[in-house]
Amino acid sequence: MSLTSIVDLKKHPISDTDFMQSCQTKLDQNGALVLEGFLLPEVVALIKAEGEKYEGQAYFCAQKHTVYLSPQDPEFSNSHPRNRLVASSKGCITDDQIPQNSPLQTLYHDTDFKKFLCTVLKEEALHQYADPLSSINLHYTRTGQELGWHFDNSSFATTLMIQEPEAGGAFEYVSDFRDADRGEMNFEDVGKVLDGETPVNRLSMSAGALILFRGRNAIHRVAPVEGGRTRMLVVLAYNSKPGIALSEAARMTFYGRLD
Repeated sequence: MSLTSIVDLKKHPISDTDFMQSCQTKLDQNGALVLEGFLLPEVVALIKAEGEKYEGQAYFCAQKHTVYLSPQDPEFSNSHPRNRLVASSKGCITDDQIPQNSPLQTLYHDTDFKKFLCTVLKEEALHQYADPLSSINLHYTRTGQELGWHFDNSSFATTLMIQEPEAGGAFEYVSDFRDADRGEMNFEDVGKVLDGETPVNRLSMSAGALILFRGRNAIHRVAPVEGGRTRMLVVLAYNSKPGIALSEAARMTFYGRLD
């Protein structure tokens, strides 16, 4: 399978300089970029079928965590925004469970696709994870499950929407909400988000969309899914440097195994 049979290159000419520059500008301005209809419909159907086939092998977990995805700090009370716990629950199949002939494997490793991402994200190079689990993940969010408010540890996320839920499951965010590099955590406003006092943006995305998102300084969540249809989203995870593996603790938390 080639890139031309996976991506709608007429709608999204990812090797075109002007198109790449336009995508880069939109991402810089909004902190998010949604390319609707990025995957061809027949490819979406194929990945969805793969997801349904392997859903029984998914590792489902539910956890409480801070918005900052770090342990609670004893210098603050448990009710302080730094330490308040939110809930996340989902299922996941990992890179080693994605068939080698899957279009996801082809797209993830494609040279032109990675060049496109490098240009838009302003990265010199992108590398797969050194461990066998973390590069491609397919996430399942069922009725009542959600991803609680958080900031990402990584500077960017690359995802593909495969199946929308019947209701709920909205991706909600507020851009430029902290400055992690300067250590400005914005506790007061984080508390307002957790209390539902702050207007948030909602990112709409249909099946087949490619989404690039800068979540290191943007607080975001996936609202609880409603209805009987599972929300299916693929995460294509890259590193700016080679040889990096997700920590053993993180792999046990997210995948229930190390390899």
